[in-house]
Amino acid sequence: MTSQQDRKKYRRAALAAGAALTVVAAVAAAAPGAGAAPSAKPGQPQLKLVAASKSVVIDRWEGESGVYLDLGTYLTVDNAPFEFKVTRKSYKDPVVAQQVLRDGKKVTTKTLPAGLVKDFKGLPGFVEVSVKDATGKEVTKSNGTFCPNNASGRLRPDAPATSHYPQSCPTNPWTLGSIWGVEKGWAANTTAVDYDKQVDLPAGEYTAQVSIAKKYRDMFAIPNDQQTVKVTVREIKDDSGQGLRSQHSGHTATGTTEHSAHHYGTRGADAPTPPALSHALESRGQAHHLGDGKGHTDGSRIAPALRANASKPTGKAGAPANTPKPDLRSLPAWDIQITDGEDGDIPGKDYLAFSANVWNAGPAPLVVDGFRKPGAELMDSYQYFYDANGKQVGYAPAGTMEWDPRIGHEHWHFTDFASYRLLSEDRTKEVRSGKEAFCLANTDAIDYTVKNANWHPYNTDLSTACGQQNSISVREVLDVGSGDTYTQYRPGQSFEITDLPNGTYYIEVKANPSNRLQETDLKNNVSLRKVTLGGKPGARTVSVPPYDLINAP
Repeated sequence: MTSQQDRKKYRRAALAAGAALTVVAAVAAAAPGAGAAPSAKPGQPQLKLVAASKSVVIDRWEGESGVYLDLGTYLTVDNAPFEFKVTRKSYKDPVVAQQVLRDGKKVTTKTLPAGLVKDFKGLPGFVEVSVKDATGKEVTKSNGTFCPNNASGRLRPDAPATSHYPQSCPTNPWTLGSIWGVEKGWAANTTAVDYDKQVDLPAGEYTAQVSIAKKYRDMFAIPNDQQTVKVTVREIKDDSGQGLRSQHSGHTATGTTEHSAHHYGTRGADAPTPPALSHALESRGQAHHLGDGKGHTDGSRIAPALRANASKPTGKAGAPANTPKPDLRSLPAWDIQITDGEDGDIPGKDYLAFSANVWNAGPAPLVVDGFRKPGAELMDSYQYFYDANGKQVGYAPAGTMEWDPRIGHEHWHFTDFASYRLLSEDRTKEVRSGKEAFCLANTDAIDYTVKNANWHPYNTDLSTACGQQNSISVREVLDVGSGDTYTQYRPGQSFEITDLPNGTYYIEVKANPSNRLQETDLKNNVSLRKVTLGGKPGARTVSVPPYDLINAP
């Protein structure tokens, strides 16, 4: 993903989020029964497609190749949550999606047809959209994936005040488990889903028809209510000479303010931000949900009150036996390409770039604090441990943190989190090392079905507690169920291969390489991804075979 593509992505997500806040209010006014929910079979969600408005205006910005069809149509949910548990046993197994039905007394599941759901992005082909021009000619037709977690809002004042479901559907190719859901009395946007699919509609007047695919209407007992929306596409010119960002700087989907054009992959803005306490460590209270109870996995039962430490710990290091600990696991590398390098690399050299992720399978968050002696270039870092009630019960030294001044970083990196190596075909020789340091952020939901997974991690991009150059202490957190992705577009995410012989190699991603962090299991820290190098200097090539069922080169 290029910086320009990233800027578009964040603007679209911000626009969709803003639209949801204004549109859902209109949906609420039109929703059946502004007070109590209509009667229906207990545990069975009542679903209906509605349009928040009879017409919408969509801006086509100068320099972009089209528009994004946020038509303001919603799937309303009442009587019971519209919930799914989506999992796969391993990368050798297909994805299995189950609808979860809660009637207040018991929980049952209904497995969706095999092969219907192939990934974790949502229900494929759920929404059907046809757009016609002023003459009645159909100019575009598409089927959209519906993520139940997408841009939700309340329908009635007596509906749950907040949604305990995750805020988006995972797109990481290595996701193992996900939860999708719309609360009872809420609505989810059905058309602002394909953020990366522009539709080439010139300025003018159109009519859009939106409907739910028949197979889903039959499956979930959804009425066949087509919605017609008048669409006005207007062209917006950029007269500043500074690009679209000069007129549309503002809040990104993650809540940070954009002041520059620097964006790198899924990790958001690279500008250093003031340190903040992660919501992963703040009081979550109770979920107040039908599924709340023993073994519940929405994170509500994790440490209710963790606070960053004001000073370096004293006394003997250690923690009581059976103290909950994290379980760090590395994922195979992906997004593998030959590049000419990033900032700080040597011009004229060939680089094998890749994206990598280390995630936390729990049952406890990874909490690392760094403390800096005045004038020192490094911070001393410590891992902290907490009991089930959130009380700090121990600590252990965990290496160091260092300031990374490179563009795309500019924050404090924990130096003992992960390492990268390029291994020979027989895996006995290290031919290149890309040992890295990391600012921890919960960028990707890898498995929200594991015990104590937090479905609402706060530090999801670089606006996390990774500090500024003048920071004297920082706290970095990797929450349960989430992983930290470093994309191939970040400096350091590559091996220099200009003169490396052609042949087969393995990219090794290793979590906790020095075993300084205490975990529940150290046997799942290494992953390998096979690559084959070809070509010659200046024109190197790479081929990447599938990893079991995952074809993510």
